[in-house]
Amino acid sequence: MKLIRFNEGRVGIVDGERVFDVTDIVGADPQAWPPTDICRVIRDFDSFRPAIATRLATGASVPLQAVRLQTPVPWPNKLMAYPVNYHDHAVEMASRGLANVQGYFLKSNSSLCGPADPIELPALAGREVHHECEIALVIGKEGRQIPAGKALEHVFGFACLLDMTIRGKEERVFRKSYDTFTPVGPWIVTADEVPDSANINMKLWVNGELRQQANTRDLIVDIPQMVAIASSASTLYPGDLIATGTPAGVGPVRDGDVVTIEVEHIGRMEIKVVQGTRGANVVFEKPYEFVRAS
Repeated sequence: MKLIRFNEGRVGIVDGERVFDVTDIVGADPQAWPPTDICRVIRDFDSFRPAIATRLATGASVPLQAVRLQTPVPWPNKLMAYPVNYHDHAVEMASRGLANVQGYFLKSNSSLCGPADPIELPALAGREVHHECEIALVIGKEGRQIPAGKALEHVFGFACLLDMTIRGKEERVFRKSYDTFTPVGPWIVTADEVPDSANINMKLWVNGELRQQANTRDLIVDIPQMVAIASSASTLYPGDLIATGTPAGVGPVRDGDVVTIEVEHIGRMEIKVVQGTRGANVVFEKPYEFVRAS
C-alpha cells in the first residue's frame, strides 16, 4: 500500500490515481500537535488493514491530483542518515569517511518537507547547495540491538528522499539541517510491495538532465546493516527515518531549478527550487569552492 499524509494532516491510501481518506479508520487527528499520529498509525498498521481494504473496495475517493501531498512523517523520533555510502561518491568527494567507518549522523526533523514544498536555498553568498539522491527507510517496529538477519522485520516501508547539503567544511549536521533540506515522499510504500530491498534502482534529474543513478546493491553498508548499526546505539521507534546515502553525481541547484527523484517500486517526486532570503550567519561568511576529485 501507499500511505500518505495530505491536506493538512489527513491520512490516506493511494490506489492507482485515486486517494482514499482513512483518517477516521486510523483514528488520526489532523489538528494534533505535535503531529505524531502517523507514528502510531505506522506501528499499528496491520490492525487497520482489513478496514482499509474494505474502504478501498467500497468507499469514496478523490483524484490524486486534487490533493496536496505532505511529507509522510513530519515528526519522527529520529531522522538518521548515513554518509558516503557508495564507493563512487567516496571517489568524487575524495573522502575516507565511509558509512562503515563513520556510522550514522542526525539531521534536524525541521528540515523535513513534502513533495508539494519547494526547496528554499539559504541566502549564503559564495556557497553551493547540492542535491543528494537517497532512499528513506521508515521504521515500523521498536527495537534495540537488532541483528542484520532480522532488520527487515523492523522496516515498515520506503520513500524517496533528497538530502540537500551546503558544501563546506563546517559540521555536516549544520550544513544539512536547514528547513526544506529533506524532502521525503511522495508517500510511504509498505515493505511488502518492494520485491528486493537489495536491488532498487534510483535516479535524479535536474531540469531533465540525468545527474545521479545507482542501485542499492552498490551500497557500502546495506539496508539490513544500516538498521543493525543504528539500533546498536539507539532504540529505533515506529516512524523513525533512515536516509541510505547518495551515489556519485552530486551537484549544485539554483533558483528556478526542478529536481526530480525516481526510486524503483517506490515513486517519483518533482521539487522546485527557490531562492530564499533567510539563513545567513557568521559560520558561512567565508566562501567555499567545491572541487570534484578526478
